[in-house]
Amino acid sequence: MLGRPRDGAPYGSDPAVALLELSSVARGYRVADALVKRATVVIRRAEPIEPGKYLLIFSGPVGEVEEAYDAGTAEAAGTLLDQLFLPQVEPRVVLALAGALPEHEIDAIAVVECYTVASAVLGLDAALKAAEVRPVDLRLAQDLGGKGFFVLTGELVDIEAAVEAAKGVIRGDALIEIVARPHADFVDAVLRPRRRG
Repeated sequence: MLGRPRDGAPYGSDPAVALLELSSVARGYRVADALVKRATVVIRRAEPIEPGKYLLIFSGPVGEVEEAYDAGTAEAAGTLLDQLFLPQVEPRVVLALAGALPEHEIDAIAVVECYTVASAVLGLDAALKAAEVRPVDLRLAQDLGGKGFFVLTGELVDIEAAVEAAKGVIRGDALIEIVARPHADFVDAVLRPRRRG
């Protein structure tokens, strides 16, 4: 479930993002209600994820997101499995969360696969801030056993710098692959369908 921009604000205009992952779907509904009652934020994701967990991602002004984050973590109590608060998020992370990334020319690519949703969002933010790379895709939790991954494109040297930055902030291990010169058939068959979907 994706929230609408506040008052017509474009996706990517929110300076802060927060994430809560809970062990209970039922409590997830209650937490989602509690955080929007506390502060003016946009819910970007609010959905059950594998295996039997609940994911909440929301964005907005830093103070509002922090207030909602505090309310949500308090309401989640013992069901809270993972959490993330990014007060100065790279704007394209919000675009990726909203499924609103533009299509890019594909150069070298990197695929960064993380064992948690929070790590994928954190890694993407760090990668985009570190180098001149472009986000191609961000997938979180669904059909991934609760994992997350993102795809970047750019000049090979920038891709390598972005990957190093992501590795520096990702919690735990990550599976990372770089394709220096992707074939056109691969781009059309693998990357373009994902961008349209």
